[in-house]
Amino acid sequence: MSRILQAEEKHIPELLRLLVQVNMVHHNGRPDLFKGPTTKYDADELKALLSDPRHRILVCEEDDRLLGYLMGELKETKESRLLQPVKTLYIDDLCVDESARRQKVGSRLFEEAKAEAVRLGCSRICLTVWELNPGARRFYETMGMLPLNTTMELPTKS
Repeated sequence: MSRILQAEEKHIPELLRLLVQVNMVHHNGRPDLFKGPTTKYDADELKALLSDPRHRILVCEEDDRLLGYLMGELKETKESRLLQPVKTLYIDDLCVDESARRQKVGSRLFEEAKAEAVRLGCSRICLTVWELNPGARRFYETMGMLPLNTTMELPTKS
């Protein structure tokens, strides 16, 4: 049976394996932007994230194998003339292993992140989803997420 827990250093090799999968989704969708195959973090950077109190890395583990992970970061917007003070759990990354998709791993990780956001006093969860990944967008919509803003582009060279 799989379980959701906070990541530990022992999970770094499996996190790196899954980070390649995430990168390849992006690379295959937009090779003009994303290199492949690589990872956005190396082992030392993951180790630093694990010890940083602003970061949360949740994993779904089964028999010493990761079925998925969710990386989150606490962000605080200070009150200003324009903005209200807001504490946010920003989901930097969510990955479900290709072999574990459609088994509710992503939903379980997301629900645990919601509970963590409440425990931390966050008033919202935010993330960025790439248009190259419509399945991810549908997933986040089923989790109750709504668009906050849209980034648009106009390629200027062919």
